[in-house]
Amino acid sequence: MAAVAAVLFAIGYLVSNTLSNLEARRIASGFGFLGREAGFEIGESFFMRYGAADSYLRALVVGLVNTLMVAAIGIVLATGLGTAIGLFRLSGNFLLRTLSTAYVEFVRNVPLLVQLFFWYAVITEVLPQAREALEPLPGVFLSNRGIFFPTFSSVPVLQGFNFSGGVAISPEFAALLLGLATYTAGFIAEIVRAGVLSIRRGQWEAAQAVGLTRPQTLRHVVLPQALRVVVPPMTSQYLDLTKNSSLAVAIGYPDLVSIANTAINQTGQAIEGIAIIMAVYLTISLSISGFMNWYNARIVFR
Repeated sequence: MAAVAAVLFAIGYLVSNTLSNLEARRIASGFGFLGREAGFEIGESFFMRYGAADSYLRALVVGLVNTLMVAAIGIVLATGLGTAIGLFRLSGNFLLRTLSTAYVEFVRNVPLLVQLFFWYAVITEVLPQAREALEPLPGVFLSNRGIFFPTFSSVPVLQGFNFSGGVAISPEFAALLLGLATYTAGFIAEIVRAGVLSIRRGQWEAAQAVGLTRPQTLRHVVLPQALRVVVPPMTSQYLDLTKNSSLAVAIGYPDLVSIANTAINQTGQAIEGIAIIMAVYLTISLSISGFMNWYNARIVFR
């Protein structure tokens, strides 16, 4: 009880002292600023229309959606790439095994921020201008203005110095997504490899004895059992990828942190802005953790 009382006293003192300092410096407190006009544009938004005349609240929601988009797509890409590389590390092919090992050792030992700068430089400096865009697939264009994909209703068409129509992915989004996916895939690869190695050799031999091929054994016998080992640490990687998306501010992608920083600089309400960021990331992390725990209990251990 004494420890609880001490903690509550410390929290109360900090809150009281903070409010007193804010009042002394005539800095507004509270979340009333969320209803005010933001006054700044956002370069990229998904599923939502936004203008400078909209409120700070809408701007933060746009940032949240941008964060969720890159995190969700990044998790899918990292899982697929990491699983493939983890299995390649167990391959009997020397070249495939060596290249996969080199990939894992490289991406895990180079800071993520450096990798984000690398991918951003590749897209903005190495890729050609829009007029000379690469077309690896029909209707898909790669340029320093971004990546453009066709849709069912329209195809990207060059107009002036950029493309119009189709779906456009900005250089910032593409660099952030590539960096997060390739970096996290290196850790997921090791998790998958460890999960497969945890299955006893007898399982492989029994499956092959009844006529299953190696790919069939891997798919129907080994991987379903390996999930019990893989899912818990995989959850941590999903959480890390989501939280690492906050590095988007370094390459100019308008995620939640970037937009919140702009709002803080304009309003001066740093405590409220940081509190919003913390609350949002806490909610997202708990949601991911809760879903993965449910999946682990209901699907893997059923």
